[in-house]
Formats: sequence, C-alpha cells, structure tokens
Amino acid sequence: MPVSLLLLGVVVLLVLLVIAGSIFTVATSQAAVLQRFGKFQRVANAGLNFKLPVLDTIAARINLRVQQLDMEIETKTKDNVFVRIPVSIQYLVMPDKVYEAFYKLNDPTQQIQSYVSNVILGHVPKMNLDEAFLQQAEIALAVKSELDNIMADFGYSITKALVTDIKPDDKVKAAMNDINAAQREQVAATARGETEKILKVKQAEADAESKALQGQGIANQRKAIISGLQESVELFQKSVPGATPTDVLTLVMMTQYLDTLKEVGANSRTNTIMVPHSPGGLSEFFNELRNAVIVGMETAQTTAATPVVAPASSAPADGPATPPQA
Repeated sequence: MPVSLLLLGVVVLLVLLVIAGSIFTVATSQAAVLQRFGKFQRVANAGLNFKLPVLDTIAARINLRVQQLDMEIETKTKDNVFVRIPVSIQYLVMPDKVYEAFYKLNDPTQQIQSYVSNVILGHVPKMNLDEAFLQQAEIALAVKSELDNIMADFGYSITKALVTDIKPDDKVKAAMNDINAAQREQVAATARGETEKILKVKQAEADAESKALQGQGIANQRKAIISGLQESVELFQKSVPGATPTDVLTLVMMTQYLDTLKEVGANSRTNTIMVPHSPGGLSEFFNELRNAVIVGMETAQTTAATPVVAPASSAPADGPATPPQA
C-alpha cells in the first residue's frame, strides 16, 4: 500500500510537470520564438500558449515595441570642419517578420549603426558647415530612406530617423560667433550712421525753414513798423499844423527810446546797453540823423536839376557857327 501511494504520487507529479511545461504565456507587445530540437517551430503571440513539454523550447522573446538607438557619428564637412552628428533611430520589429528579425541578424543595433554611418559619411562631406546646419532634415530623410530599404528585409521597420544636432569643435563655434557678432555690429553701425544722417538732414531742413520763417517775420515786422510810422506822421501833421515829418520822426524816436529805457529798468536780468543814455546824446543822434536825411534830399534834388549837356556838333560848311544862347 505505501508503494502504491508512492507510485501514484510520482505519476501525479509527472503529470503536473508535463502540464506546467506545456503551458506558457506571452506578454502584450511581445512574440515568442519556439524551437523543437533546435529547429524553428513557430511564433507564439501574446496570451496563453501551449507547447510540447521537453520537445519544444522558447528560444527568445522578441520585443515588438518601438525602440530607440542613439549614436554619434564623426565626420568632416566640405570646408574641412570636423563635426560630430548625434543621430537617433526609432525602430521596431514587424510582427509578421519575427522570424527574419531573430534569425537573420545577430546584432541589429550594430547593423543599424553601420548603415547610418555609411549614409552620414556619404552626404555630409559634400556640404559645407552652413549647408549641413540648414539640411539636417534632408540628412535625416536620407538616413531613414536608406534604412527602410535595407532593414525591411531583416524584419525591422524604421519609424523615425532624427538628426538632433551638429556639433563642431568649440573653437569653430567661437569663431562663428565672432563672425556673426562682427556682421551684426557692422549692420548696427550702418543703421546708426543712417539715423545720424537723417537727424542731421532733418535738423538742417528745420533750421532752414526756421530761418526762412524768421526772415518773413522780420520783414512783416518792418513793414508793420513803417506802416505805423507813416500813419502816425500823417495823423500828427493833421493834428498839429506846421509840423514837419522830421519833427514827427524825432518825437516817435524819443517815445521809443523812453519805452526801451522803461523795459530795461523793469527787467533785472537784462543785458541790453543803451549808448548814448542821456537826453543830450540822444539829441545829437537825432540831429545827425536829420542832417543825413536833409543832405540826402538835397543831393537828390541837385542831381535831378542838373541838365545833360550834349556834345558840340560840327559847324555847317556854308556859314559861321552860331554862338550859344545864355
């Protein structure tokens, strides 16, 4: 009886081991590669799966999620600048090509790196540094196109190829920054010069316009003064019979002189100097002005009264010349 129970226990244990060995699960976004005696049997998808115990084995579990491979390729540009180019490749195993992805490539990441290096070294040396910066997207498209054509045969799909940066040497960066700063400073200096030129031109135009308006104002002021003096002289002659224009002019100048003295005395900060400042000196000034006016009038009258003498004509041939009349 104890022997029978022992055998029964062994049989039950073997049955449990067989059942446990024949059942397995595969996680979502994964695939299991089954082999039988080392030969590929089938691909098990996500969920509960069965296999022959002992005979079938799980060779590998393949990740079907998108994976990213980061690398950095060093090369030189057309203008002999060595740069380092970080590249990120996003790829995944195609669910219907798990067999190719597992059996055809021993190291897929190394294979991808080799193809990326080949593409980068084939494109970047044809560009100068500025073109490489401007054509990062074109370089990435070239990498993706090359990898799509090649890696599809190995069961891999390239989701995205990213050229994230172009890194020249630090000295080259500093030189580029200096060149950029110098160019910007040149543009700024030109702009400042143009601004100063415009300001000077506008100031000159404003000064010219101001002087023109000032001249017009002075001319209008003088016209108004002359018109006022003329009107004052006429009214004074009508009010005071026998008054001459010289007397009226003298009175007007005396009145203006006294008004000027009043304004000078009322302002404590004036710098006006009146020469002469006494009534006697003013009288002499009026006399000199009047004498100059009289002399000018007499000179004009004398010039107008002087006859013009014509040159003497030759005597006629038939008689003596007639003496001129007094």
